[in-house]
Amino acid sequence: MDAPHQPPLRFPWEEPPLPAETIEVADGIFWLRSPLPMRLDHVNCYVVDEGDSWTVIDTGLNRNSAREGWTALLERQFSGKPVGRVIATHHHPDHIGLLGWFIDKGAELWMTRLGYSQARMMQLDPYEEQPREAVEFRRRAGQPPADVEAYAKEPPWRLRVMDIPWGYRAIAEGDVIAMGGRDWTVHFGHGHASDHATFWTDDVVLAGDQIIPGISSNIGVWAMEPEADPLGEWLESCRRLRLVAEGTDPLILPGHKAPFRGADFRLVQLIENHEHALERILDALNKNGPKSAAQLFLPIFKREITGTQYGLALAESVAHMNHLHQSGRVLRELVDDAWIYSVA
Repeated sequence: MDAPHQPPLRFPWEEPPLPAETIEVADGIFWLRSPLPMRLDHVNCYVVDEGDSWTVIDTGLNRNSAREGWTALLERQFSGKPVGRVIATHHHPDHIGLLGWFIDKGAELWMTRLGYSQARMMQLDPYEEQPREAVEFRRRAGQPPADVEAYAKEPPWRLRVMDIPWGYRAIAEGDVIAMGGRDWTVHFGHGHASDHATFWTDDVVLAGDQIIPGISSNIGVWAMEPEADPLGEWLESCRRLRLVAEGTDPLILPGHKAPFRGADFRLVQLIENHEHALERILDALNKNGPKSAAQLFLPIFKREITGTQYGLALAESVAHMNHLHQSGRVLRELVDDAWIYSVA
């Protein structure tokens, strides 16, 4: 790995905006936080001044607290001008949960074609509980049987998102989009979400969940594509985005945590974080023998994980094992209905 071309991360703001308030992070660009009911208790949203209207970047989850926060902002700080456009960086519910709410107020949706298609497909699923394939996926990953049965009764993705609107404007790789008096070039990332849109100028980047400080975005394999290699896609994306960032030091506006400078330094950290986890997995398999994905949390995350974070951790563990398996570094065998991995 080449050394990063920038100094370590620098954070211009010591504190985040208060609930239902904003901080102007660049000329005409406002940062706000929408609450989440989980350990990561917020998602960042951004509002861009278009002169006679506003562009909103990501919306937050479909929850009363999120709607109340937006209502207060729109009435107090943004009154007098409508939200003309909502741009979604990717299809995860904490970023698109209120799309329908904004569209009902007259906004237009801009989103990547694959992100929109995935969101519509998942919302139109008829299931009231987890589908058979999702339950089987958990079993193959090695989750204990009693926990798999409890998971089977969990509500589906679609209940966390308001209706995805019929109709949108597609965002493509390489597009140049005018926002707030700037021209932003679109660069896709992959791994955390397919066709995750990031928006670049020389001095500001809307990065969504593709470049986050302090934590690594979840890189997960899910039941609808159990043989996927999102970790390989993530590593490729980080290396490619390093080339985009080369020679610049823009302000990165991430989907979580605080805005920062030091994109190249952070992209190197994100790459090395997973490369070191892969090394720890191989070392653990060599020392302790074959294991399932569910038994490898400790070498991957350096701690065991339970509770509400378990599903994300299991998806990420499978992602690491798929990457090692498909690159020929581990073998796998189906034992008692679970994939068991050993060093090749």
